Amino acid sequence: MLAFIQDAVNVAAASNIGPGIGAGFAAGLAAIGAGLGIGRIGGSAGEGIARQPEAADAIKGNALLLAAFVEGVALFAAVIGLLLAFK
Repeated sequence: MLAFIQDAVNVAAASNIGPGIGAGFAAGLAAIGAGLGIGRIGGSAGEGIARQPEAADAIKGNALLLAAFVEGVALFAAVIGLLLAFK
Protein backbone atom coordinates (compact mmCIF):
# COMPACT_ATOMS: atom_id res chain seq x y z
CA MET A 1 0.00 0.00 0.00
CA LEU A 2 2.84 2.37 0.83
CA ALA A 3 4.42 1.76 -2.58
CA PHE A 4 1.12 2.61 -4.27
CA ILE A 5 0.90 5.91 -2.39
CA GLN A 6 4.53 6.71 -3.22
CA ASP A 7 3.87 5.97 -6.93
CA ALA A 8 0.81 8.25 -6.87
CA VAL A 9 2.84 11.06 -5.30
CA ASN A 10 5.59 10.62 -7.90
CA VAL A 11 3.08 10.72 -10.78
CA ALA A 12 1.41 13.83 -9.35
CA ALA A 13 4.75 15.55 -8.91
CA ALA A 14 5.91 14.58 -12.41
CA SER A 15 2.71 15.69 -14.16
CA ASN A 16 2.41 18.92 -12.13
CA ILE A 17 -1.37 18.70 -11.72
CA GLY A 18 -1.44 21.02 -8.73
CA PRO A 19 -1.84 24.25 -10.70
CA GLY A 20 -4.65 22.71 -12.74
CA ILE A 21 -6.52 21.75 -9.60
CA GLY A 22 -5.91 25.24 -8.17
CA ALA A 23 -7.23 26.85 -11.34
CA GLY A 24 -10.33 24.67 -11.18
CA PHE A 25 -10.95 25.69 -7.59
CA ALA A 26 -10.37 29.36 -8.43
CA ALA A 27 -12.80 29.30 -11.35
CA GLY A 28 -15.37 27.32 -9.35
CA LEU A 29 -15.23 29.60 -6.34
CA ALA A 30 -15.47 32.65 -8.60
CA ALA A 31 -18.58 31.20 -10.25
CA ILE A 32 -20.16 30.31 -6.90
CA GLY A 33 -19.40 33.77 -5.50
CA ALA A 34 -20.83 35.48 -8.56
CA GLY A 35 -23.97 33.35 -8.40
CA LEU A 36 -24.51 34.17 -4.75
CA GLY A 37 -23.82 37.87 -5.29
CA ILE A 38 -26.12 38.23 -8.28
CA GLY A 39 -28.80 36.22 -6.49
CA ARG A 40 -28.70 38.59 -3.53
CA ILE A 41 -28.78 41.61 -5.80
CA GLY A 42 -31.78 40.27 -7.70
CA GLY A 43 -33.63 39.29 -4.55
CA SER A 44 -33.04 42.61 -2.88
CA ALA A 45 -34.00 44.51 -6.03
CA GLY A 46 -37.24 42.56 -6.33
CA GLU A 47 -38.03 43.18 -2.69
CA GLY A 48 -37.26 46.89 -3.04
CA ILE A 49 -39.47 47.20 -6.12
CA ALA A 50 -42.27 45.40 -4.31
CA ARG A 51 -42.04 47.85 -1.42
CA GLN A 52 -41.70 51.00 -3.54
CA PRO A 53 -42.97 50.47 -7.09
CA GLU A 54 -42.42 54.14 -7.95
CA ALA A 55 -38.66 53.68 -7.52
CA ALA A 56 -38.51 50.66 -9.86
CA ASP A 57 -36.46 52.38 -12.56
CA ALA A 58 -33.76 53.55 -10.16
CA ILE A 59 -33.61 50.18 -8.42
CA LYS A 60 -33.34 48.29 -11.74
CA GLY A 61 -30.51 50.55 -12.92
CA ASN A 62 -28.56 50.15 -9.70
CA ALA A 63 -29.13 46.39 -9.64
CA LEU A 64 -27.88 46.04 -13.21
CA LEU A 65 -24.77 48.07 -12.46
CA LEU A 66 -24.01 46.06 -9.32
CA ALA A 67 -24.53 42.77 -11.17
CA ALA A 68 -22.04 43.91 -13.82
CA PHE A 69 -19.48 44.71 -11.12
CA VAL A 70 -19.95 41.31 -9.48
CA GLU A 71 -19.62 39.55 -12.81
CA GLY A 72 -16.47 41.54 -13.62
CA VAL A 73 -14.83 40.52 -10.36
CA ALA A 74 -15.75 36.87 -10.97
CA LEU A 75 -14.30 36.99 -14.47
CA PHE A 76 -11.14 38.62 -13.13
CA ALA A 77 -10.76 35.86 -10.51
CA ALA A 78 -11.25 33.11 -13.10
CA VAL A 79 -8.70 34.67 -15.46
CA ILE A 80 -6.13 35.05 -12.68
CA GLY A 81 -6.65 31.41 -11.69
CA LEU A 82 -6.10 30.26 -15.26
CA LEU A 83 -3.04 32.47 -15.66
CA LEU A 84 -1.54 30.92 -12.54
CA ALA A 85 -2.31 27.43 -13.84
CA PHE A 86 -0.48 27.97 -17.12
CA LYS A 87 2.45 29.87 -15.63
